[in-house]
Amino acid sequence: MTSPHSTLHSDGLTLVTGATGLLGSTLTRLLVERGAAVRILRRESSQTDLLGHAADAVEHVFGDVTDPATLAAAFEGVTHVYHTAAGLGTGRPSDRRTLHAVNVVGTRNVVDAALRADVRRLVHTSSMAAFGRPEASGAEDAPLDERSEWTASRLNGPYAESKYLSELEVQRGVAEGLDAVLVNPALIFGVGRPGENTVQIVEMVRDGRMPAVPTGGTNVVDVLDVADGHLRAMDYGHTGERYFLGSENLRWREIIGALAGALGVDPPRRTASPLASLALAVLAEGAARLTGTAPKLTRERARQTAAFYRYTNARAANDLGCTFRPFAETARRVAAAFGKAGR
Repeated sequence: MTSPHSTLHSDGLTLVTGATGLLGSTLTRLLVERGAAVRILRRESSQTDLLGHAADAVEHVFGDVTDPATLAAAFEGVTHVYHTAAGLGTGRPSDRRTLHAVNVVGTRNVVDAALRADVRRLVHTSSMAAFGRPEASGAEDAPLDERSEWTASRLNGPYAESKYLSELEVQRGVAEGLDAVLVNPALIFGVGRPGENTVQIVEMVRDGRMPAVPTGGTNVVDVLDVADGHLRAMDYGHTGERYFLGSENLRWREIIGALAGALGVDPPRRTASPLASLALAVLAEGAARLTGTAPKLTRERARQTAAFYRYTNARAANDLGCTFRPFAETARRVAAAFGKAGR
């Protein structure tokens, strides 16, 4: 299957929400490179540095997905929508309320605006977290995929719950006549802003600030492949279907080892046992409450990083023609951008 081009209609206008973030900016640059007419929805205070030259090649509309009144202008004349805007959370107790407002209500507002504007198709950026992480014994052995059903679990924190509920909003839109496709990226690595998202992991490895490595693992993916997967979902995805966008299932020891090797530093020697991680999380949460800051480690994150859930990208490969580069290649690309700063 060749690289998609059919979304780039000469008479069409593509809207990207969340265009100033790591994924949204990568997707926007890719659309501009392929000749699409692009409009982005962003807050006036948002940084546009990750957009590069594309910042001057797109139309900017100021607004917020949590404010329906600002969406009318953003959706006027739009034919295609990529909804990548989302909150990730900070580990604070207030996260549940904030994530619900941004990820659930925000998606509801985008879906309603798309229905009113009669857009041709919407691609919604969900997450592998929306598949859920079951606690049942042996659950880690069976790969999770798009058919996985959500189950209540201590491993499903406020972010995972908000992304699952956001998918229900999209499916509600589909039931009301919206042509929408959902994509579920794995843990995304790429060249983003210092101190944000997975760049924090890269910086910790580079600067020797990671004292130990968790026992579990996860699926990782390059932001370039996720952006390409969005274009393919727009062109080839089936209405109402989910597509997992992920590359390799790796243990944290392998992920950190690949980053350390690419950065030319020694990886952490110690392994953080699940019990030790949980104890540290309790202390970190207590310290955060006293200082009013975000905890460096939460019990939710400690439980998640101690587990190893595996995923399969067969549907995206077969239906969309997606290919995913190995994490070692991604690690080298990210290291080239962040290998010297702060050392």
